[in-house]
Amino acid sequence: MGKASRRKNKKLRATQARRAQVPYVDRPFAGLPCEVELVAMREILPSATLPVRTTAEYGAQDVLLVTMLPEMVGALRRSDGVLMVSVRTVLNSGDASLDIADRLIHALDLEEGQTFTQVDLPDAQGPRLADVLDLAATGALDVRTDLAFWIGEKEREDPNIAAAIDAAREQIIPMAEVPAIHGAFWARMQREFVRWVRSEDEDKVLAGLARLQNRRELSFDGARFVGAFRASGLLIPVFELERGTEASELTAPMTALAAVLEKEIASEAPLTPEERRAKAGIVSRQVTLR
Repeated sequence: MGKASRRKNKKLRATQARRAQVPYVDRPFAGLPCEVELVAMREILPSATLPVRTTAEYGAQDVLLVTMLPEMVGALRRSDGVLMVSVRTVLNSGDASLDIADRLIHALDLEEGQTFTQVDLPDAQGPRLADVLDLAATGALDVRTDLAFWIGEKEREDPNIAAAIDAAREQIIPMAEVPAIHGAFWARMQREFVRWVRSEDEDKVLAGLARLQNRRELSFDGARFVGAFRASGLLIPVFELERGTEASELTAPMTALAAVLEKEIASEAPLTPEERRAKAGIVSRQVTLR
């Protein structure tokens, strides 16, 4: 390799290093009306979609945010014209909002059947989701049981594609929203569980959980609190349910717990020594997902 080539490669590596220095954002979706949904899509749900719309500056286009796409591409425009942008890919900077916005902007000009793969980290000064999305036009989260949203109706008529979608369904953990309980997601694994994404300040949620745990009231309908993990700046308590419990059966008991928990989260009273010990126990088992 000649000197000129070495200088060129060195300059290229330096440029890439500068672009990679995106400041880490602990709570990347803060302020978005769909923060809970985005955190769930990024960290919990194997298959889900969320309809959004870009601002007039970015063409006022309807976009479907999705958990993931084939081969972990960043975006894909289906044969029927629907534009899908993935919340999860293999390339991530320190700011998930910046990453998704960058994929979305690059995908706006895709033609039917084309994909976009993010190969470079976005500019640290680039727009974030709050700059790109019309925040008043966010649709409802749809938790899916398969990955059929990857293809249009025409492709579903192909028996080979239909068989592939059916095979993929077998690999997806059954999950569903708990009706009327925002951010609560039921899952069936060896046992049934609920993961409850809380949008309040993390420390206040911990305090609320600790107060109820200390009083032995952190339960509903036989459920057992097994801990909490942290993802994208939000705390996600986890409950193990009685065997065979369905998502549709949880609305009433979780509504009752939600009223008590929200009261404790909002409380400004200092924790007692016993409650502080309960909080320390929860924190000691806490895992952070990045």
